[in-house]
Amino acid sequence: MKVAVMGAGAVGCYYGGMLARAGHTVMLIGRPAHVEAVRRDGLLLDTQSFSMHVPAQASTKANGLEGARLVLCCVKSNDTESAARDMARHLDPDASVLSLQNGVDNAERLQALLGRQVVPAVVYVATEMAGPGHVRHHGRGELVIGPAAASEELVRLFVEAGIPTEISDNVAGELWAKLILNCAYNALSAITQLPYARLVQSDGVEDVMRDVVKECLAVAQRLGVRVAGDTWEAVQRIARTMPKQYSSTAQDLARGKRSEIDHLNGYVLRQGEALGIATPVNRVLHTLVRALETKSLEPQSTPVNTLSEE
Repeated sequence: MKVAVMGAGAVGCYYGGMLARAGHTVMLIGRPAHVEAVRRDGLLLDTQSFSMHVPAQASTKANGLEGARLVLCCVKSNDTESAARDMARHLDPDASVLSLQNGVDNAERLQALLGRQVVPAVVYVATEMAGPGHVRHHGRGELVIGPAAASEELVRLFVEAGIPTEISDNVAGELWAKLILNCAYNALSAITQLPYARLVQSDGVEDVMRDVVKECLAVAQRLGVRVAGDTWEAVQRIARTMPKQYSSTAQDLARGKRSEIDHLNGYVLRQGEALGIATPVNRVLHTLVRALETKSLEPQSTPVNTLSEE
């Protein structure tokens, strides 16, 4: 099967690389330096259990989507609309589109612009781009996807490629569970530039995280969302299982890039305002990160750890 990855960063390259290793034809659509490296050497898939170059095609253009039966959309939430416009002209009529993005509404936003079903996926993986054409995997890798006509086929495809995948009849609750983890960790890791284990050891941080979780749950409940799992236990587990992890928001600030904070704490803030629910802690975290984004445009002399939280 031909699989195309729209936005071949750390997440897209990991899942694309695993599918390429399983024998599928994979097209990675990404930035020029990355594309050049993949065209020259293939994709270096560097995991906890193996390291190998896998054959992959690569392009900087969305026309690389043509002929793909499966498209993984892995762009940042800020780029969803522009990616959808680029994708629309090149999608095959029978292609399945899967959103592997942070936030809870990307599949809906893609679907509205593409005029076709987009399957939402919740992604739990620790991975980084260690260099052009080199993706390094640090742990986990499971997917939870929403129900659709193609979902069972997608589960078989991913599982055969070594990617644990399940279908959830409460994918909105799964997406919100992941959103709450991001709201609890991303901004605080970005503001402090601390990895998760050190972050939670700081005085008062867990209290702030509890307040974030309470606000998020209040908004989700008013929206009629049944959040999956034990939320606070899941928050605590992240620091134990990913102790050296820096949030993707921390990485974005350190690299002088705009973060996805508008689609994390900012999303909860906007929903709370619309519903008349106060979310003061999410407001403060969102405001501080947005303020720091201006500063992050300046060159940074000391890079942070480049682990990607997705």
